[in-house]
Amino acid sequence: MAGTFTTRTLTIATGAVETMHDLTNACSAFLREAAHGRNGLLNVFTPHATSGLAVIGTGAGSDDDLLAALRGILPADRWGDRHGGPGRGSGHVLPALVPPHATLPVVDGELELGTSQSVVLVNTDRDSLERQVRLSFLG
Repeated sequence: MAGTFTTRTLTIATGAVETMHDLTNACSAFLREAAHGRNGLLNVFTPHATSGLAVIGTGAGSDDDLLAALRGILPADRWGDRHGGPGRGSGHVLPALVPPHATLPVVDGELELGTSQSVVLVNTDRDSLERQVRLSFLG
C-alpha cells in the first residue's frame, strides 16, 4: 500500500508578547484524524522569518528559561532590520537557533515524544499577532 500524505494549517494567536505556544495537543489531535494508527512522520513547519519550533520540556520553567536565553543571545537593540521597526532584527536571526521545522516519529498513530517533551512554537516578534503552523503526516 502506498504512503499517505495529509496536511493541515493551524492559526495560532501569539499576541504582542514573546511567547511559546504548546502545540503538542494540536499535533496529537491531527494525528488521530490523519494517521489512523499507522507509523510515519509528523512534520511541523512555520512559514515565518521570525519564529521557530522547539521540542522542549515544559511546565518546569524551561519555557521561560528558553525565552530568557534567546533574549540574552539575541538582544533586540543589537541588530537592524529593513523589514520592520527598530529591534526586529534579532527576530530574523531566531530561526538559525530555533529552526522553523521539526520532524517527529509517529508510532501506531501517536506522537513519540520523551517524558515531559512538548512541541512548541517560539515567537519573539511582538509585531505579529498570529502565526501559521503547518502539520503534515506521511505514513
